[in-house]
Amino acid sequence: MAMEMQSGGKMMGFLVILLVLFIEMAAPTTASRNSFSTQILEVQNQLKLLNKPAVKSIKSPDGDIIDCIKLSHQPAFDHPMLKNHKIQMTSNFHPEGVFGENKVASKMKPGSSRNVTQMWHLNGRCPEGTIPIRRTRKDDLLRASSIKAFGKKRHKTIPQPKSADPDLITQSGHQHAIAYVDGDKYYGAKATINVWEPKIQQPNEFSLSQIWILGGSFGEDLNSIEAGWQVSPDLYGDNHTRLFTYWTSDAYQATGCYNLLCSGFIQINNEIAMGASIYPVSSYHDSQYDISLLVWKDPKEGNWWLQFGNSYVLGYWPAFLFSYLSDSASMIEWGGEVVNSESDGQHTSTQMGSGHFPKEGFGKSSYFKNIQIVDGSNNLRVPKDIATFTEQSNCYDVQTGKGGNWGSYFYYGGPGRNANCP
Repeated sequence: MAMEMQSGGKMMGFLVILLVLFIEMAAPTTASRNSFSTQILEVQNQLKLLNKPAVKSIKSPDGDIIDCIKLSHQPAFDHPMLKNHKIQMTSNFHPEGVFGENKVASKMKPGSSRNVTQMWHLNGRCPEGTIPIRRTRKDDLLRASSIKAFGKKRHKTIPQPKSADPDLITQSGHQHAIAYVDGDKYYGAKATINVWEPKIQQPNEFSLSQIWILGGSFGEDLNSIEAGWQVSPDLYGDNHTRLFTYWTSDAYQATGCYNLLCSGFIQINNEIAMGASIYPVSSYHDSQYDISLLVWKDPKEGNWWLQFGNSYVLGYWPAFLFSYLSDSASMIEWGGEVVNSESDGQHTSTQMGSGHFPKEGFGKSSYFKNIQIVDGSNNLRVPKDIATFTEQSNCYDVQTGKGGNWGSYFYYGGPGRNANCP
């Protein structure tokens, strides 16, 4: 009997030890609890920094919340060099010919396309003296690899047409189909960009169509100003097509960000929200929609301005943000970019543009038309010697053309993975 009790006691003690070990393994350690608490605190602090007190908030049909923020309270003024900055409400100079352009006719002509707006406009507008800012949510921050990385492009994503070793470009996982000019001094660029909603294979991939204004080398000191449309589930949490901007003065290392997700770009317009959905978008062999974007340098103040359409001057990047671009750009690029993560060992099926190749033409393939540069006399003109570049033309391609009311133009894009792009 005593032996049975002794063995039973040993068994009980063994079970208690197992239970304690299980509890210790299941329960979070003090270190992990502290790490989690630190992350939550970082998220809260970043949300407070990005989401300024709103005068008015508008719930968009796509789920976004657009906050109307006082002009002087926007994120740009968190920058120490902008504490006493006097906001420029107009540029001193504007490229000739822009405001004189005819508005889009109410009757559609064959081969023409329609104007677009933003989805949140369906539910309201921001009052004068404010700017619309898409509210950042906790989930937006938690999707990022880190709080510090939120709203930033990864290093070395710029298309380098004249790289001596094209294999080095594709190592970054980014692929492009672009038209470009270089070898001169450029003070801005313009294009009308066909708007689509390309399909994205993986949440960490994106597809965009944009203008790049570039200065410096493709090393660690590259200056870039960018504007266009993008689909980025990782950044926005959905597959909507959105207006975006980006800037960097050190090749995407420490400086710059998308939209207004850091201090830099100063917005003056109360009607267009950076990062908000563009509405409507084009359909295959159906209605076509496009947006017109112009970036130009004010020769007096040195600031780089952004205009959306013929009517909306959105704001400017202050000159002090840049080194090379404080003088001029040395290269302009127009076109598409996707992330190819090759997650299943094959090329991504993420689409660029419409997801169809240039040879299909209008209504099927995406386009850039009326591409222009701003010269040293502050005039818009058709660029000379336009070249093209793509890493794998069987996946995404580009074809240029010229003539008629489209001026210099090109079709671009493709489906990604296909029989010729395994």
